[in-house]
Amino acid sequence: MPSDLTLASHTTIGVGGPADGWVVATTEAELVRAVVDLDRARMPILILGGGSNLLVSDAGFRGTVVQVASRGVDVEASAEGVAVTAAAGEPWDELVTLTVDRGWAGLEALSGIPGLVGATPVQNVGAYGQEVAQVISAVRVLDRRHARVVRLERDECGFGYRTSLFKDDPDRYVVLEVRMELGAAGVGVIAYAELARALGVEVGGSAPVAEIRNAVLGLRRAKGMVLDPDDPDTRSLGSFFINPVVDEVTASAIDPRCPRYPSAGGVKLSAAWLVEHAGIDKGWSCSPDSPAGVSTKHTLALTNRGGASTQDVIDLAHAITAEVQAAFGITLKTEPRAIDCGL
Repeated sequence: MPSDLTLASHTTIGVGGPADGWVVATTEAELVRAVVDLDRARMPILILGGGSNLLVSDAGFRGTVVQVASRGVDVEASAEGVAVTAAAGEPWDELVTLTVDRGWAGLEALSGIPGLVGATPVQNVGAYGQEVAQVISAVRVLDRRHARVVRLERDECGFGYRTSLFKDDPDRYVVLEVRMELGAAGVGVIAYAELARALGVEVGGSAPVAEIRNAVLGLRRAKGMVLDPDDPDTRSLGSFFINPVVDEVTASAIDPRCPRYPSAGGVKLSAAWLVEHAGIDKGWSCSPDSPAGVSTKHTLALTNRGGASTQDVIDLAHAITAEVQAAFGITLKTEPRAIDCGL
């Protein structure tokens, strides 16, 4: 059990109060047993991974935190490529590093993202033109409703833009392991303009996976999106707001300079552009002395400059969404999972 039972010590933004109880599950069997036993006792549970997408109230969590710490990576080679199965508690970027070092393609543009493997299908984590849904073939989960372990194939996972079956029903499933199908040629396809420019290739072109990883890490560091204990700008939950998907009529009313992309259900607009053009600059805060502020490197990251509370972060988020709503009539949705904090 950790010596510090506050969520602030186990989340990347460094806010959140104490939990009533804490269990560290170092194996899949321990994870399943802990959750099933607590469910049978009708005790509230908070599943904790890397804490990179979690905002918990200052009052903390009135229940038991079950911290996922299972490890293990299994590799199967075939004529089509490589199947990699990773336990939910594997650090995500360590897995990406492993695949890139071995010349396997499919995860390289997802470099530098904090957190654990188990969280990636929940959010359908994506960056620079890649999403984990593109390579996931199956996810093994504990179905808490029936207290049994099941395997869900990709088309059963309900993947969409930054969402999934697991996110839509967060108290039903606990991810145990993720199976991904990767290419073995050592080359990745570039599907994002900013990354293509950094690599000096056209969108749709290709590059060695190691070069793609290095370019992505450079881009993320410039935005404060790679964890660095010496840089307060990285004390965040990553991108706090999701790029909104709107209908064609709404999109046509927005300044054409706003970046936009075709998306299922309409047109995806750049949340960063909307925030910046609503008058929220990098480094902005609700007041000069507020310990929570917008990153000085990226307007979608809300940071803990030191000593911030969860309420400080919420007040900042509400102020930003109000400005965007007033300027464009669009309500931004937040990406982090909020626990008992009214986000």
